Amino acid sequence: QVQLVESGGGLVQAGGSLRLSCGVSGSIGFINTMGWYRQAPGKQRELVARIFRSGFTNYADSVKGRFTISRDNAKNTVYLQMNSLKPEDTALYYCNVYAAGRDYWGQGTQVTVSS
Repeated sequence: QVQLVESGGGLVQAGGSLRLSCGVSGSIGFINTMGWYRQAPGKQRELVARIFRSGFTNYADSVKGRFTISRDNAKNTVYLQMNSLKPEDTALYYCNVYAAGRDYWGQGTQVTVSS
């Protein structure tokens, strides 16, 4: 059974940094895209960043220049380095993996940024 296990969330002051990690366990096959989404209370889930196997990346405009996504294909792990965090970054962050024609989701890790 495939599982996505996230870690690295927490409480941080505005201007601080956090690094999220998401490891994939189980037989998942060829992983194409790995990414991070977030959902704040009362809002829809939105894409934060994603990275293709080629290394090509997409970022939400709101995090460009502050967040960096990376992946380790040998470890089936994706990372999100978040710098200069703002209170509006507060949300539940979900790891997403697209492999073998379907999406897989993690359980979410909470990021809270205090002002």
